[in-house]
Amino acid sequence: MAFSTFFLLLLILLFTTFLTEPTTASSRKLTALVQEQPLKMKYHNGALLKGNITINLVWYGTFTSTQRSIIVDYLNSLNSGHSAPSPSAASWWKTTENYHGGVSTVVVGTQTLDEKYSLGKSLKTSQLILLASKVNKLSSINVVLTAKDVSVDGFCMNRCGTHGSTRVKSGSGRFAYAWVGNSESLCPGMCAWPFHQPIYGPQTAPLVSPNGDVGVDGMIINLGTVLAGTVTNPFNNGYFQGPVTAPLEAVSACTGVFGSGAYPGYPGNVLVDKSSGASYNAHGEKGRKFLLPAMWDPKASKCATLV
Repeated sequence: MAFSTFFLLLLILLFTTFLTEPTTASSRKLTALVQEQPLKMKYHNGALLKGNITINLVWYGTFTSTQRSIIVDYLNSLNSGHSAPSPSAASWWKTTENYHGGVSTVVVGTQTLDEKYSLGKSLKTSQLILLASKVNKLSSINVVLTAKDVSVDGFCMNRCGTHGSTRVKSGSGRFAYAWVGNSESLCPGMCAWPFHQPIYGPQTAPLVSPNGDVGVDGMIINLGTVLAGTVTNPFNNGYFQGPVTAPLEAVSACTGVFGSGAYPGYPGNVLVDKSSGASYNAHGEKGRKFLLPAMWDPKASKCATLV
């Protein structure tokens, strides 16, 4: 399923702030508090993905080795077996344990390179599923990552990523898939915010991306969004709020929130690297730093941030 509602809500919130933006910081915060709506994340009694989950990657188009290593390091950092200073990416992912069913541990599995753009540079959703199905395995999430020169139906208009499920070729079960695109060339103001000025709303200065790549650091935000949605709502009957056709899920329900004190157009209080000036809120393996979105915590009934 696409998390298009994420972007619709973000645009509405940003536009509302733009129209009614007060003149002082204190009054802006008060306005944001008035606009905030209560969340009611409901469990629809369906299966969730728990236990050891393999993440298989399909790299579609041209990615540098550095770009691939940043994303792989991020995925490896979600594993609680990796040690990193607090706050960590692993502690962010640990919030998924509070959803029905307990622990889910992710590990990177196979990686497939499609550098020759076998299906062209303009893809439909059905072609994303086709690419994902080439790694046809149950108990895994097959993730298609498209390069910055690849357009996808709905990309930059109402979505930056997608997740869903489809039947395996034998017809004996379903596997989960996801897609995230690199928005560096096409729409960084939508899919790589807050590392780029937003398309709409207050034109605040962008944050410095922690890994020096606006497109890839934006992909990490969206990858975290679809992976959390896949684990907690893999088959359209897990945890979500709103209609099944446009649900708000574990992360997309916490639109635009990265740190405490966030409000529309402001990502919240985050950490800043003294040497590079980069903004982040999570440590990962190999000394990596990431900016990860807030995730709904069903135990605390709120959007949980790391800082």
